This record gives sequence, structure tokens and C-alpha cells, in this order.
Amino acid sequence: MPAPVGVAASLLGSTAGRVLAVADDDTSIKVSRRTRERLARLAAERGATLKDVVAELAAATLTAAELAEREQRARAVLARHFGIEVTEAELAASARLREMISRRETTA
Repeated sequence: MPAPVGVAASLLGSTAGRVLAVADDDTSIKVSRRTRERLARLAAERGATLKDVVAELAAATLTAAELAEREQRARAVLARHFGIEVTEAELAASARLREMISRRETTA
């Protein structure tokens, strides 16, 4: 029979900063202290947990494959409904513009 968590913790010494037990679907990730503090502020402002904030971020952030699929669907809609064919040059210009905007937002 396994020892109760409190007993096991006392046998192992200090448990500061350690997770003693997690659900089967939980895991841990390593982030900088600064990132952890920011996530904690975001969670507090939302009345949520760190787990909720990370899950929300992961769900809201598209992967490269998802972005490419969304691009193809948008191009198909523009062509089918509006007769607009988006060229590769226009896509490249759009990507450059998004990059410029992104750089401005991170330096602001």
C-alpha cells in the first residue's frame, strides 16, 4: 500500500515547488520565472487557473498546418464567390506586412 502523500513528502524532504500528484491527463512544463509570473497575472485577472490560461493559449494559437489550411479555404472562397485570385506575390506581401506589425507590437 503506497504511503499517503503527506508521509511520502516528509520522507523525501522539502516539497517546495514540487507537484506531488497530478491527474493522468496532466503534465508539467518548464517556463522561465518571468513567463510563469505573467501567466499567473493573466490567470488572476481572468479568475482562472494557470492550466486554463495555457489551455486557452494552445487552443487559440494555430499551427503552421492550420494556418495553411485556413489560407487555402479563404483563397477558395475569394475565388468562388468574388472572382478574386490571390497571387503568391500578394501572399508574400501580406506575410511581410504581418511581420512588420508583429515586430511593432512586441516593441511597443
